[in-house]
Amino acid sequence: MVKAVPQEILDALTDVDMPKLPPEAVASEAIRLAGIEVPVYRAGCVVVGSGAAGLRAAVEMKRRGDDVVIVSQSAWGGTSACSGSDKQTLHTANTADQGDNYKAMARAIRSGGAMNEDTAYVEAVGSSRMMASLQFLGLPLPQDPLGGTLRYQTDHDEVGRATSCGPRTSRLMVKVLAEEAIRLGVPFYNQTTAVKILTEGEGADRHVAGMLAMRAGDRTEENPLGIALFVADVIVLAAGGPGELYRDSVYPNGCFGSLGLALEAGVELVNLTESQFGIGTRREGFPWNLSGTYVQAIPHIYSVDADGAEHHFLAQYYRTTQEMASNVFRKGYQWPFHATRMLDFGSSLVDLAITCETAAGRRVFMDFNRNPLPVPGDLPFSLQRLDEDVRLYLGKAGADHDMPIDRLKHMNPLAIELYRRYKIDIAVEPLEFAVNNQHMNGGVMVDTWGRSNLTGCYAVGEAAGTHGVTRPGGAALNAGQVFGTRAAEHISASGRAKRAATGDMSGVAEAGITELLAVLRTGSPFTVKSIRPDVQARMSEKAGIICDQQSVARALIEARKLNADIRAHGVAYGRAAEAVRGVQWRHMALASEAVLSALDFFIRNGGGSRGARAICDAEGESLPQASAGPLEEYRFRREREADRNEQIVVRLDGDEVRLSTRANRTFDESARSFFERDWPAWLTGRIYDLDADI
Repeated sequence: MVKAVPQEILDALTDVDMPKLPPEAVASEAIRLAGIEVPVYRAGCVVVGSGAAGLRAAVEMKRRGDDVVIVSQSAWGGTSACSGSDKQTLHTANTADQGDNYKAMARAIRSGGAMNEDTAYVEAVGSSRMMASLQFLGLPLPQDPLGGTLRYQTDHDEVGRATSCGPRTSRLMVKVLAEEAIRLGVPFYNQTTAVKILTEGEGADRHVAGMLAMRAGDRTEENPLGIALFVADVIVLAAGGPGELYRDSVYPNGCFGSLGLALEAGVELVNLTESQFGIGTRREGFPWNLSGTYVQAIPHIYSVDADGAEHHFLAQYYRTTQEMASNVFRKGYQWPFHATRMLDFGSSLVDLAITCETAAGRRVFMDFNRNPLPVPGDLPFSLQRLDEDVRLYLGKAGADHDMPIDRLKHMNPLAIELYRRYKIDIAVEPLEFAVNNQHMNGGVMVDTWGRSNLTGCYAVGEAAGTHGVTRPGGAALNAGQVFGTRAAEHISASGRAKRAATGDMSGVAEAGITELLAVLRTGSPFTVKSIRPDVQARMSEKAGIICDQQSVARALIEARKLNADIRAHGVAYGRAAEAVRGVQWRHMALASEAVLSALDFFIRNGGGSRGARAICDAEGESLPQASAGPLEEYRFRREREADRNEQIVVRLDGDEVRLSTRANRTFDESARSFFERDWPAWLTGRIYDLDADI
């Protein structure tokens, strides 16, 4: 930034106040089920989750005259309201210069493989509409004097389709969408945790009939756990990703997602092998991604051992000071770990080095008041001795200051302001960080309308498995908006949610409550405090960025045993709030087994390294190098080209996780629409393909 930005502007983009929720509607009735007085809430559709994707779905349904309610474990407490980065990215079609090519954009979105081609095109072509509608609602995306949106390059983005409102882009999206939902009169039920999807019918006729939830506001002597029944013919899963799955995580605390909930209901999942990991501050303090200008300022990175001694560990990996500093910079737009970037002294060697330091018990810091120390025997750090792409970027940004903190202040003062809000002044003290799990690319398998294999169940946002192995930074925010809208359009066209469901659900609900109560046993040796570290340590240590066949196989055996023990003994709880967490950790244990099952299946069948994980193998074809020589311990398999063309599907059959593969759906780029020929399909609703199976 050439001129200093007034503090009040920085404050407005950093301290984003959320709207006050409206009073909750009361239950329509109460019925006695399984010995409990259960309140009943009726709706046409229940959206599970109050993040940007769920709010978009609810807003678009309400605009179309559907009867929709939102249930939320903690309104404004999820990932989209509480996460971000230096300038959190929204990835959409370019709306400046010469515009964009949607088909080229779709190719870029799916370039990592294992992604449906039609989905990539849906996200690309829908992005302009989504951005314009967010701007209409008041999202302050930056523009040039002639109205073009300001853009920059992000990870897996060679064109520069990224834009941002600053560190709180997704929170600002939640804010404007929440205000619209409240204005439209969408009912909210807060402190409401979905615990079981209820279904009726068998085989192809099986469909959503409602949902059981646990609500703090419905706890009574007759109903101490606050179990509530929501009767609805449609459910939209929009509760985000499985943030509690990993110990080393940048997700906000308490983000459980809905993978276990979906599996229990017979919903099929896809691409659970694909996640994103990258550097950030952990949730124990202030969870935040350290991408963009945090690393483009090129701070000094070092570790501290138990005795307090500093270690300039990156110098053991890179050959020259220039090479080391340039790759620290590149973490700004190559933020997610990618196995192939460990080769040729690339930027993911930084992630590997940090992971090794952490595993050795050392704490890792970045210091914005020191430039990188030189590699021993080489020249000192200099802005004039950087790789050409790095020098050009810093030159265009005007970031020629002597110290990293001044370069950061110049390029992005909001990055500093944000940490100050959480009592961390990176202008004064070093910042501790690590490599963390950040995003689940897989999730519920859906078609191009967000529809799952269970009739009446849709998924949007991170709950949906719409991404492939990689995705451009900010593509997830766009996908949630596109699919939130498309799911709403499809639901409205189906007519299923036009009015509140009126059916008698007592039999199905009572059976569901009985099953739920059977899980919660006060005398069980298994508690949230024992299940949580078991699941999280296993996932972080055996299913992080470095994997191998034997470790994953052993981890899967342990995960299966944990779930068998939970089925046999249940989960203990004390207070009612602990009962909710007990159910959620049962779901998380199931999700862990599902992820490990898919990963084990992939590796056992010859799958190689791609995206988030390096599959280490003594016979692997790829060998990372460090300045001291080859890193044999991290020799890894190359990705097989054939694996890019298919996805691994996961479903629960009784107590067994079943796996299969399916080919990516294709998209004919040569096809052209013709107005007179294709208009009738729109007018009659044939475009929604309402009778098709996914």
